[in-house]
Amino acid sequence: MAVTSSCCAKVFPPFQCRPEPDFSSIPPPGSGRRWSNTLPAGRSLSGAGGISSLILRFPPNFVRQLSNKARRNCSNIGVAQIVAASWSDSSASSRGGVSAATAVDAAALAAVESPVEDQIIDGVTAAADPVVQDSQVNDNGVELLSSNSDLGPTNFRPPFLSSDGSLAIHAGERLGRGIVTDAITTPVVNTSAYFFKKTADLIDFKEGRQTSFEYGRYGNPTTVVLEEKISALEGAESTLLLASGMCASTVMLLALVPAGGHIVTTTDCYRKTRIFIETFLPKMGIKATVIDPADVDGLKAALDENNVTLFFTESPTNPFLRCVDIKLVSELCHKKGALVIIDGTFASPLNQKALALGADLVVHSLTKFIGGHNDVLGGCISGSQKLVSAVRNMHHVLGGTLNANAAYLIIRGMKTLHLRVQQQNTTALRMAEILEGHPRVKRVYYPGLPSHPEHELAKRQMTGFGGVVSFEPSLQILKPVVDGDLMTTVKFVDSLKIPYIAPSFGGCESIMDNKVVLLVKILTLMHKTTSRSAQLWGISQPVRDLSPADRLKYGIKDNLVRFSFGVEDFGDLKADILQALDAI
Repeated sequence: MAVTSSCCAKVFPPFQCRPEPDFSSIPPPGSGRRWSNTLPAGRSLSGAGGISSLILRFPPNFVRQLSNKARRNCSNIGVAQIVAASWSDSSASSRGGVSAATAVDAAALAAVESPVEDQIIDGVTAAADPVVQDSQVNDNGVELLSSNSDLGPTNFRPPFLSSDGSLAIHAGERLGRGIVTDAITTPVVNTSAYFFKKTADLIDFKEGRQTSFEYGRYGNPTTVVLEEKISALEGAESTLLLASGMCASTVMLLALVPAGGHIVTTTDCYRKTRIFIETFLPKMGIKATVIDPADVDGLKAALDENNVTLFFTESPTNPFLRCVDIKLVSELCHKKGALVIIDGTFASPLNQKALALGADLVVHSLTKFIGGHNDVLGGCISGSQKLVSAVRNMHHVLGGTLNANAAYLIIRGMKTLHLRVQQQNTTALRMAEILEGHPRVKRVYYPGLPSHPEHELAKRQMTGFGGVVSFEPSLQILKPVVDGDLMTTVKFVDSLKIPYIAPSFGGCESIMDNKVVLLVKILTLMHKTTSRSAQLWGISQPVRDLSPADRLKYGIKDNLVRFSFGVEDFGDLKADILQALDAI
């Protein structure tokens, strides 16, 4: 012990604390000012007189003085915090940048005097998100931030990061992670609740003088990092994470559409979204007008004839990849006081910026391109602090929380988002062009093709056309009956060797989805079961007796194939698809 004490005495020189934070440069509430990376002359967000947490300051060479063994032994007993403080001080002052902790404090302090009011949702009082004055470091060296990511503008873009690819890697972490550590990757905080040392601390938290996450359903340090990262990519003030993309869509609609309200949506959309709109919302007296994605006149008529609360659509849509003129519909809806919510899952934040085009909120299934590895479920909603807070309050009541491990996987996936999306964009466009010219392909649906009905629109509002291509193998050599089409499509699908047959898209692995075959099998099985079960599914006749019109009624497209291209070699994918087409 004596030797250890002597060594530590040499390693740890005297230290000093940073001065009390100076709040004079913070814009007053309601001023409309946004945070940026520019401050008045003579002022800095780092160093003496700046906005900062009370973190110990050590000499710049302190990190080099720590041996690997000492770092391992000390682990997370304060060393991580010390190293982070050293990096924060030395790097910020020497390079003129803004430290991670400083960026977090600035965001937190921006909303000190702008608490979110408690809201009544269907007779239930949802507690407003806590108000934070400064960050707090607990005994384990972990700096805790509020569970509410609505504490201020989060789309801070430093001058040294000019691309979405760089933001996808560093936003929310190196630029202001709420967990102070020298680890490159974000730690996973696995806990269901957070404790208070004494009753006075709990009272301070409830009255907004102290920050904590309180309970796992209200937030987690790991999930906050992901929220900040997505907000930076979307240019949003706030982001809310949920357990899945469907959870995000349903909670959003329940939070924003009042009982007896009216919404407008589009014909082409995810089937479960349509089921929720047509089956569950009517129980609340909510009506829906369904229009074609390009039917601007239909939208105008719906807005004129009804008190529309919001317009909700995918763009591109599932599975025909139709595109909605986001700028135009936003202008039309806003004139009538209606919100515009875009599900941008098929585009990803790298290919389309719905908020910049005028949308009020953008929804994503994080399961798809953003997660990108077919190993995690998640959903998110991004937009203004006011709207996201309203959805967050409903979320706190309903649950559907994204756990820290899932958030970590999505953060990990986002580090390669720009690389994956670039590869998928290129592969999908090249294959769409090849498929369109193939004699055994009847039709191709891809916004990157001039033949697509919204091709020019997609060129204006998208920077890439995505990694999903839908197409119909040509079956003209067969007699024009649905069964023949189905069997030929099955042969094509089963001849493919690379893609998985699965109901998803956007991952590293290519996936082929043919719901026609699956749905026909389900209908066939239901026909073989009891008549009571068949009635529950709305089936009253054998599948072989269903006419083409009846199958379309059930959403069955005879030979539609949705192909999600992964990051495999283009040559391998091309060869596989061509040999499968030759097999039919």
